[in-house]
Amino acid sequence: MNRARRMWKALEPYHAITYFSPETRKATDALGLKGGWMSYFGCRAAPLGPVGPEIVAAVFYNFHPAMVARSLPDAWTYATPAQLLDARLTAVDNAVRRLFPDADVARAAELGRRAAEVAPVAGRPIAAANAALEWPDEPHLVLWQATTILRESRGDGHVATLVAAGLSPCQALVTISAAGGPSKEIFQLNRRWSDEEWSAASEDLRARGLLDASGALTEAGRALRQQVEDTTDSLADQGWQALGDELTTELHDLVRPLSTVLMSDGLIPPDNPMALRWD
Repeated sequence: MNRARRMWKALEPYHAITYFSPETRKATDALGLKGGWMSYFGCRAAPLGPVGPEIVAAVFYNFHPAMVARSLPDAWTYATPAQLLDARLTAVDNAVRRLFPDADVARAAELGRRAAEVAPVAGRPIAAANAALEWPDEPHLVLWQATTILRESRGDGHVATLVAAGLSPCQALVTISAAGGPSKEIFQLNRRWSDEEWSAASEDLRARGLLDASGALTEAGRALRQQVEDTTDSLADQGWQALGDELTTELHDLVRPLSTVLMSDGLIPPDNPMALRWD
């Protein structure tokens, strides 16, 4: 496993606390937001400001635009982006204190911040928006904000790679599912592409020689999917090159035990729409 992918696997679960912990939903319910998806879209999009669903669908990429439009811009009528930024940070604070009451993450926070400050943000709107936020004071929150910037930097690069590969949002999901990622049913539940849209995306991939009649990736399809993953890793590795291998390895070794707990205790489901695997 290359360095960028190894770091993604180590850091992503700590960032994902914000998506899966009950504290986030409790905080946004208190503000009046309706349901888990409005909470998700509102909190994740909050660094961008009160943007409309078209922008969020574009930069998040693989969600059905109609799904985004059910949450935005309505979320901004219940809470401002600034309120949601406070809510998500408070939720992470409470969740980490509950999950890791005795953890000392001061060194991990220091290294995480250094990594986030050299992570590429040019052409990466979600990463840039998070990088523009003020840093919190508590080490466990500094670490969370750092992992957020790092994962959004990687994610923005991944979207650019999908666009360059000619994979539409739905086709990105079809191909990753065919490559052994989450099932069609998981993706449809969490991204809301209809059977008809999924079929149309698959048919276009077949016409391009990327899927066979059974829905499996062809040799060309596997090569394109691997190219997407390799380019994503290459783009994400720019920041790790800047940090240096020694400090990158140290950060990995400090955070991985926390992520192991998060993945093994059931907080993050193994078949999750982030396509995050733990092995």
